Amino acid sequence: MPGPSDNLIRLRVALTAFFALDGFVFAGWVVRIPAIKEQTDSSASDLGLALLGVSAGAVVTMTLTGRLVRRYGSHPVTVACAVLLCLSIALPPLTHSALALGAVLLVFGSAYGGINVAFNSAAVDLVAVLRRPIMPSFHAAFSLGGMVGAGLGGLVAGSLSPIRHLLGLTVIGLLVTLVAGRALLRCEPAVPPDRTPEDESAPRRLDRRTRRLVITFGLIALCTAYGEGAMADWGALHLEQDLDASPGLAAAGYSCFALAMTVGRLTGTTLLERLGRTTTVVAGGTTAVAGMLLGSLAPSVWMALFGFAITGLGLANIFPVAIERAGALGGPSGVATASTLGYGGMLLGPPAIGFMADWFSLPAALTTVAALAAVAVLVAVTTRRAAATG
Repeated sequence: MPGPSDNLIRLRVALTAFFALDGFVFAGWVVRIPAIKEQTDSSASDLGLALLGVSAGAVVTMTLTGRLVRRYGSHPVTVACAVLLCLSIALPPLTHSALALGAVLLVFGSAYGGINVAFNSAAVDLVAVLRRPIMPSFHAAFSLGGMVGAGLGGLVAGSLSPIRHLLGLTVIGLLVTLVAGRALLRCEPAVPPDRTPEDESAPRRLDRRTRRLVITFGLIALCTAYGEGAMADWGALHLEQDLDASPGLAAAGYSCFALAMTVGRLTGTTLLERLGRTTTVVAGGTTAVAGMLLGSLAPSVWMALFGFAITGLGLANIFPVAIERAGALGGPSGVATASTLGYGGMLLGPPAIGFMADWFSLPAALTTVAALAAVAVLVAVTTRRAAATG
């Protein structure tokens, strides 16, 4: 029917805009990390502790957001978190110590964690209604936003101070939120055929087997999101510090990663329809292992950039598959659980790499991205039967 179909199209477009906004804002922050590190006079360990503020804020908020989504709906929660995200991105350049930086990143992390649970919950329901594996397309928008944000950051890094750059992102983000938020709030929520609107407000009781599967998908998401967080927070610093790249070229490292991930996710629906979830996850994880070993250990900037691109291509569809399956099994609670584990890996990974960089070296610390991608492959292979029947 024209009415419901039009609503689903508008809903998909609005959600895609918020995924892209999230990636754009986050990338804008990460490419200015070297400048913020210098501004706060932080060591690698100090910066790692400050970045823990993002992790703590996100992980705590994700659990709470699942409940808020059930009570108020995913659309209003998405818009509210987007406003907070756009406002909080302007705070890091105002700090001059690692402690103050960690405090403002706590706010930024809370907004980041909240919006990811909210719009992933809405996307999972839309996937169930459309009955097509389109989840990678939403995450492609996130990656595209990240690529644009990182590219813009590289262009302005030499001419704009961090405060002017990130304040500009606040203005752009609020304008996008105004337009996309109005559209999203006017859309009727997508209700999967096996649930009624009343079911959406009630927590879904999960049996022990289903809960284990949700946690398994969360662990797969954690292992691969660790790599995304590492690339975002440490990729530019590795190129600039270890391979003597210029600030602009160093910022291009995340752009290469994000571009490859975008391409992989844009083809993700086709891959999933042809290969299935398990094969897609195994092939992607294996590719990421090879790419990250090259990216972290390469002796030249251009080889490292090539390795970053291969890593992005390999990791592209693993996280969307894990979140979609967890949401299909557990609803908003399943998304919250898998997101907490997954984004916990993205956000806790960078501080861990900071400590390992001090203990060993940054290139050695980045090889842990390859190690965890291999773990994701192993988990996917050993649980493939249970996941297929779940």
